[in-house]
Amino acid sequence: MKKSFVPVLLCLVFVFCVAFPGWAHFQTLIPDASLVTPETSRNLTLSLRFMHPFEGTFMNMERPLACGVLIRGEKQDLMENLRQISLPEDLYGWDLDYVVKKPGDYVFFVEPQLYWEPAEDCYILHDTKVVVNAFGMEAGWDQPVGLRGEILPLTRPYGLWEGNLFRGKVLVDGKAAANIPVEIEFLNDGSRKAPEDVFVTQVVQTDETGIFSYAVPWSGWWGFAALAEAPETMKSPDGRDVGVELGSVMWVYFSDLQNSLK
Repeated sequence: MKKSFVPVLLCLVFVFCVAFPGWAHFQTLIPDASLVTPETSRNLTLSLRFMHPFEGTFMNMERPLACGVLIRGEKQDLMENLRQISLPEDLYGWDLDYVVKKPGDYVFFVEPQLYWEPAEDCYILHDTKVVVNAFGMEAGWDQPVGLRGEILPLTRPYGLWEGNLFRGKVLVDGKAAANIPVEIEFLNDGSRKAPEDVFVTQVVQTDETGIFSYAVPWSGWWGFAALAEAPETMKSPDGRDVGVELGSVMWVYFSDLQNSLK
């Protein structure tokens, strides 16, 4: 290689890295309604995708290891309710159908399969949940499901306005996860454009007790992903010992203040 070509090559590598930053991964579990009322349908469909929510791009999602709902202290297995969905570029996601039959807080959850991310040289596992309230009976939204990684909401996770402060406590293997990052992203419907890449993923830190807080600036679905490093390693596709990113993810809907009050 000629010496004069080396600076040009290094410059191209730098430009490539800046132009294509690492985007945050989120497992989604998004219901088509955050509240079930006498005026709405009891039939829910939840969207399960592995994606970059602000950019709207997808990764492939294999069939989950577990999927269910916690209602009034009782767990229901919902694996048979899953439907595979085709996505662009020959990728797959899943839809989950469920019929609400009684009042209460429905805590839906999913444990996906490990995802190998070569760009980060690790596996990713995002245990995810969302709460849907039915008929105004508030019972169970703050109860743990028992996921390996889990956010316990300290703010009721429904009936929220944009601008509200959301607080949660992160548990990993049943213990408070202190001083770990929590990535936060808006599930973009195409209405928002970030002025710079650094605005796409917001980041806060848990405190010594595993608690974090964030004030949501506008309405819509927002994902909170607390990221810890699992104590164990896994074998990479080429046989090396690599780490596992253990994510605790929760999705929360925030309503438009002006339009909702009209």
